[in-house]
Amino acid sequence: MSFRSTKTPSERARSADDLQQRTRTERKFDEMESQFSDPRNQINTASVLPTSSAMDRLTSYLGSRNPMGRPITQDDVVWLFDNTAYRSTKPGGGWEAEFVAAVFEKTPGDLDRKLFEMVAAIAEKLGIADDASERETIKERLLPFLRDVRPARYTQVAHVDKQFRLGPTGPNGISTDNRACLEGANGAFVTSQAIVPKGTQGMLEMRTYFAEPEGWAVLSDIDDTIKITQTGNPLSILVKTFVDPPTPIPGMPELYKYISSMVPTTTPWFYLSASPYNLYPFLRGFCQQWFPPGTLILRDQSWRTVAGLLTALTLGTEEYKTDRIQKVHRWFPKRKMILVGDSTQSDPEAYGEIYNQFKGWVKLILIRKATDIDSIGIQSKNDDKRFEDAFQGVPRDAWHVFEDPAECYSIVENVVAGG
Repeated sequence: MSFRSTKTPSERARSADDLQQRTRTERKFDEMESQFSDPRNQINTASVLPTSSAMDRLTSYLGSRNPMGRPITQDDVVWLFDNTAYRSTKPGGGWEAEFVAAVFEKTPGDLDRKLFEMVAAIAEKLGIADDASERETIKERLLPFLRDVRPARYTQVAHVDKQFRLGPTGPNGISTDNRACLEGANGAFVTSQAIVPKGTQGMLEMRTYFAEPEGWAVLSDIDDTIKITQTGNPLSILVKTFVDPPTPIPGMPELYKYISSMVPTTTPWFYLSASPYNLYPFLRGFCQQWFPPGTLILRDQSWRTVAGLLTALTLGTEEYKTDRIQKVHRWFPKRKMILVGDSTQSDPEAYGEIYNQFKGWVKLILIRKATDIDSIGIQSKNDDKRFEDAFQGVPRDAWHVFEDPAECYSIVENVVAGG
């Protein structure tokens, strides 16, 4: 059955928000978030978690223009994020890329006992037995949510035989800088390292993927598109995030391997999630294990609470994803895009908006109908009219809703062959 939608983009966005809000209300997300509003409040951490100076916090709002930024010390934890280099629109068309770094405070050793108490409280809430390995997993994944961010810090990075400064960081502990890159071959990776004092911890290496302006590109959602997250249930989100091994959606690794075989080896991949950047190591490891290498894009707000994770995955996801895809378009306006998402969040609305905003850029939209998820309102999210509304103005052969990933093989083959 086909429906003719007359909804405007803003009406479609409100409809997606309404579906998410219904799930939040009926699954009592607010109640769960209030219990985890700040796990650090469950214990007295004032003496073991020193805060940044008032001057650092104030000047951090200037971001990279902050004249009072300070260098990394061995008491900091630094994360460098993988990225993708693109051709600049400036005269000469040299390579440039968005370099992102996060800086946290190193966890003092005497916090271990306090952290153990916090892990025990969360384990009890999730109904987890006294299992040492599971509690150790919770501790490892919870720690990035508990470290205080370091505002007003800058990081020196060695990129091949060139050095440049990233930052200073903003109030969220993140720095984002566009930097010129040395020449790289299309489809090649180049490794950069943070230049930090001995003893500094973190992810001190990053990889830059070089992609020329034209060709194919793939952008995929993560949660409940390629990874089982159960975004409609707060308890399930916590279990899948802090306890269980990250597990791919059945059939999706095979589908992505097939897509990878159909497009050129120089195709850039992007993995977009509404999750906070605290989960970067966790999600990066998952994507590297199961899917083609690519750049991971996460929310850069300062979500330093477990409640922030639940909020990030269930509120404002269309606006956030649309904004990030617009950025990818600025980098690669001539690429031919394949967008893959699912029905649990607002992927259909975001992708439909992007298709209509950048005519001719998106060649194919694939939406996984999540029928295997424990979610209130999933029937409404999977309703045919919802998809017709979301893809108003998008040709019918440019979008496909599937339950079995195997349905997509011939569709991808036809689109790539015709592209």
